[in-house]
Amino acid sequence: MKPVILCVDDEKMILDSLRAQMKKRYGGRFHYEFAEGAEEAFELIDELVEDGLEILLIVSDWLMPQMKGDVFLEKVHGRHPGIVKIMLSGQIDAEVLRQLSLNGMLHRLIHKPWTEGELFEAIESGLRDMHLLVEVEEHHG
Repeated sequence: MKPVILCVDDEKMILDSLRAQMKKRYGGRFHYEFAEGAEEAFELIDELVEDGLEILLIVSDWLMPQMKGDVFLEKVHGRHPGIVKIMLSGQIDAEVLRQLSLNGMLHRLIHKPWTEGELFEAIESGLRDMHLLVEVEEHHG
């Protein structure tokens, strides 16, 4: 079974963009899951773990309606500390970012709008840091 990358954002357009970019870069190397909020993401995580799938990485928005991304990632970290966590945000409170970084709960913050290069560099460096990715094949045009 393929390892999982989970993306969480309350904007469907953002999830669609992440899906397209990741599939273009990584193809079928990973299983991709998408949630439109923290509660949906928690349900997905529980289902994936129950099914024996390994969640490698979560890309989460910060500003979401029911639960902000820092609270979501903190809860995920408490239950699954080995998952690489990346925050996407157009705006984030500097103190929140400082706390996440100090507690080792956040691999990287990517500002919206992001470039594909920023996204892939964050994903690949996070997976390398966790010794989960030795090398990513480059896809040339």
